[in-house]
Amino acid sequence: MNRSDSAGEAVHRTPVLIVGGSLVGLSTSLFLGRLGVPHTLVERHAGTSIHPRGRGNNVRTMELFRTAGVDGRIADAASVLADNHGILQTPSLVGDAGEWLFREIDPGGGLARFSPAGWCLCSQNDLEPVLLRSARELGGDLRFGTEMLSFDQDRDGVTARLKSRETGEHTTVRADYLVAADGPRSPVRERLGIGQNGPGDLFHNVSVTFTSRDLADVVGDRRFIVCYLTSPDADGALLPVDNREKWVFHAPWHPEHGETIEEFTDERCAAHIRRAVGVPDLDVTITGRAAWHAAERVAERYADQRVFLAGDSAHEMSPTGAFGSNTGIQDAHNLAWKLAAVLGGWAGPGLLASYDAERRPVAEATSARASTRSVEHSHPGYTPAEGAGGGPGGRKGGILNVALAYRYPRGAVVGADPGTAVVPDGVVLNGEPGSRAPHLWVRRGGSRISTLDLYERALVLLSSEGGGWHAAGAEVAASLSVPLDSYRVGGGAGADLVPEPGPEWAAAHGITPSGAVLVRPDGFVAWRHEGESADPAKSLAEAVKAVLSRD
Repeated sequence: MNRSDSAGEAVHRTPVLIVGGSLVGLSTSLFLGRLGVPHTLVERHAGTSIHPRGRGNNVRTMELFRTAGVDGRIADAASVLADNHGILQTPSLVGDAGEWLFREIDPGGGLARFSPAGWCLCSQNDLEPVLLRSARELGGDLRFGTEMLSFDQDRDGVTARLKSRETGEHTTVRADYLVAADGPRSPVRERLGIGQNGPGDLFHNVSVTFTSRDLADVVGDRRFIVCYLTSPDADGALLPVDNREKWVFHAPWHPEHGETIEEFTDERCAAHIRRAVGVPDLDVTITGRAAWHAAERVAERYADQRVFLAGDSAHEMSPTGAFGSNTGIQDAHNLAWKLAAVLGGWAGPGLLASYDAERRPVAEATSARASTRSVEHSHPGYTPAEGAGGGPGGRKGGILNVALAYRYPRGAVVGADPGTAVVPDGVVLNGEPGSRAPHLWVRRGGSRISTLDLYERALVLLSSEGGGWHAAGAEVAASLSVPLDSYRVGGGAGADLVPEPGPEWAAAHGITPSGAVLVRPDGFVAWRHEGESADPAKSLAEAVKAVLSRD
């Protein structure tokens, strides 16, 4: 919507302005679009990423994309790497030397106990177009080739000045909120004067794209996600793009020793790749290169009045384990429902304060785990400080607990233990407030769904048939004007959800059959009541008001 200011200049009006159109910005647009929140996204580049990077989408991220209805499109875009699973570490690819750090992401299929989704290997240059298309179909106003020149905020909103890099045209935008997904050197974060904590730079690599028809024969049937090549004079990381001709190689770069990016000529890169692979006459044609920097930093705060940081603008992480992009996408999902609730008038502005309280501790714990994993994998170019990480032969930390079982001890939850670890030692998903709600297969009508499929646009109350909780849900939804879906779970004629054989639903959520569980739109448990209540409507209303910062 456009209007004119007092000077007669056209002003574009939007509830949310997103700055940055990479994975996190596009995900923010997708999630807001699913919730019916009008928004505008600006990205200074003319199009989506052309470099195959950021490929690992973890199970939690794929749960979010499943709920958003784009998992099928992503699977199609990722089909070329669907059979790549393991991580190999070897001196060269000639012969049988080396070891698999792991062969399968989900050995034995144990992940199915926890989630209806799985891991997905989809390169950023393949994933971003899917998100872009889907976000636009939902009505997102996405403007590539558009740069934000400046912004100011007041108590009522944010005023930003934009410039089309193609036409030079200037536009003023007035938004209720601004989401900065503008990368690790975020101009928005700098403008707000928000500092960062953490060790800082860890190591530097040059990502080299190249073609080689013969390399597939050298690799053979070793379908790895990444291969760490450890030759002392030519270490690096090899990643397949299509398992046939297109590849990526991450070569160590040491700017701290005066080495410049210009020194990575085609000839140098090709020779390095040949030495690393172990084939002196390997056909190598360099097609591109891009410098990247691994760091461990987390912003001191994620919000400043009406401006929020998400993704790399809020946190930087070592790439090992693909934690960074996944954490950013999950930032976007956490923030989107809260913006929708506040803009929709069914939550108080205080709900937005929980974004920092919930997501920043997750980033701190996850970034530390990512650095440790770089040590465990001996990532090329990374020489950690003595005693950092697990070290060779040391105890390897888990990844599923970090990816899926992180929790919010503080924030928009009632009854969470503030002393609980943000990342538990194991995968604990037992219905505790602040944790991702358990996954169970149920029947709703004639359809088989996961309980996780229920959580997106409204609060959800789960209770058994009989008792007063179901009626209390309807009463509270009406009295507070809150979107709240109430489901009766059981095998009787009055059940809305019929669980499939397996864990008993109430026990899986840590309550008795006479209790109830309240789940947020992002799938995290907001509150639970173990058994009966003398006044279920009052108990539920108090919980809902606390979660949503309602007076």
